[in-house]
Amino acid sequence: MFNRKRIWVFVFLASTVLTGILLGERHAASETNLSKGQTIYIPVYSHVYHGHKQHPFNLTASLSIRNVEPTASITITSVRYHDSTGKLLKSYLEKPVRLGPLASTHYTVKESDMAGGFGANFLVKWMSDSNVNKPVIECVMISTAGQQGISFLTIGRAIEEVN
Repeated sequence: MFNRKRIWVFVFLASTVLTGILLGERHAASETNLSKGQTIYIPVYSHVYHGHKQHPFNLTASLSIRNVEPTASITITSVRYHDSTGKLLKSYLEKPVRLGPLASTHYTVKESDMAGGFGANFLVKWMSDSNVNKPVIECVMISTAGQQGISFLTIGRAIEEVN
């Protein structure tokens, strides 16, 4: 049974952590994060394992690319899907795609496509003529089976900057 002192300690610690998170996000949001282009790595899971026998649970993966710049366009020059060994499985673009201010686009890996494996990834390259806000690039994985459902998000990480 919890006593009042333990509850107050828990509330104090939880509020301290929450305050730190909120201040950190506020600080991060106040920093301008401009670039002329990047290569972004985004983790993708074509499936996850469940149960003690590690049964695969297939997932649909939806890559989302969002231009958060309110006044300028960006150009997506490459969207490539790689498997767990790094092998290129699919290149999604035949020619560059221009995203206008606040526009977005998406690319999908079907639930039945398990070729990527547990360690699959997208590499996305984008560029702009001027310094702009960096786009938000994420991948949403989702699936349902019977009464079980799963969904989660991975966030892109810059691995190269264009100068």
